[in-house]
Amino acid sequence: MKLENSLSQLRSARGLSASRLADAVGISRQTIYAIEAGDYLPNTAVALKLAAAMGVAVEQIFRVEKRAASTIQAEAEVLANDDPIKPGQPLQLCRVDDRLIAVAPELGTWSLPLADGIVTAASKGAKRPAKAMVDLFEHSSAFERRLLIAGCDPGISVLARHLRRQGVDLVVEHRNSLRALQLLREGVIHVAGCHIRDEKTGESNLPAILRLFRRQDVAVLSFTLWQEGLVVAHGNPRKIRGIADAARPRISIVNRDIGAGSRLLLDEHLHKLGIGSRGVRGYNRIANGHLPAARRVHSGEADCCVATEAVARILALDFVPLESVRYDLVVRKRHLHLPQVQALFDTLTHVGFRRELECLGGYDTSQTGQRWI
Repeated sequence: MKLENSLSQLRSARGLSASRLADAVGISRQTIYAIEAGDYLPNTAVALKLAAAMGVAVEQIFRVEKRAASTIQAEAEVLANDDPIKPGQPLQLCRVDDRLIAVAPELGTWSLPLADGIVTAASKGAKRPAKAMVDLFEHSSAFERRLLIAGCDPGISVLARHLRRQGVDLVVEHRNSLRALQLLREGVIHVAGCHIRDEKTGESNLPAILRLFRRQDVAVLSFTLWQEGLVVAHGNPRKIRGIADAARPRISIVNRDIGAGSRLLLDEHLHKLGIGSRGVRGYNRIANGHLPAARRVHSGEADCCVATEAVARILALDFVPLESVRYDLVVRKRHLHLPQVQALFDTLTHVGFRRELECLGGYDTSQTGQRWI
């Protein structure tokens, strides 16, 4: 709701100067001008005094505009999950080439989500990305110096803080590694983060990337090296020492969604051990992300999950390492000239950024910023 006023027009019609009206009401001339401009909202007493001095009802001076303060609208493509888009849903926006892309922001525990607008109307059907009309909080030009990244590494939040210091807003779409690469191929994000180890060669990421992209079309940089393994309850009361323990009758796990690097790692170890998925209690219980999976362990819903050492640290859980995994960032070469992409590359070299990753999550940053393609 927005309060509008006709004070300037009424005052002019009565031949009253701002100074005379201010003296009659007992406020300053500057306050009169601020009220007329809509920069100052008077309290009830001042509003009544203004009405009395002008000889009109309060309603003739002030009125409520029912239209929302923002009347800027734009059509955006929404990277929706399984849930349908609904009017009133908050969205974050980023321009990727000539497309305005929207993502549903993460809901905070104690705060409203960061958002650039709300959905006023959405297309129906299964088409992805879905189209939606968005009522913007500010002009879409504000979204130009933004970077849209899809990935699952919790360390991306550290990257976002450091990029903000360079005037770049990072918009994050939380997706698993394979889906992030697919979104990059579809041209709806700037950067894809992935950790997919090739089972045959043991090489990180490049085989999976080159199955989807031509080598000359992408640049691949190392973000971090991390330890991936089993996240278990504090003190490891179930005495879980490896993947083989996941097949014990009373042990339950929480798995990751199809396409997640953690799920692929679990499947690879189960295959080597000759354990079928049916022999693992909780194999079909899914969490979409490292932190959501680890929270299930923290709450006692599951005994373990495959995730990073970083999330175990954050939640004060124990960790059984399995493998060292490289998490890479993939960028289309046509985006390398963008100032926000250059800021990303620059941030990866900063000592302060690397130190924060190492201290918070136990990441190995010895290869951070190294370009593989």
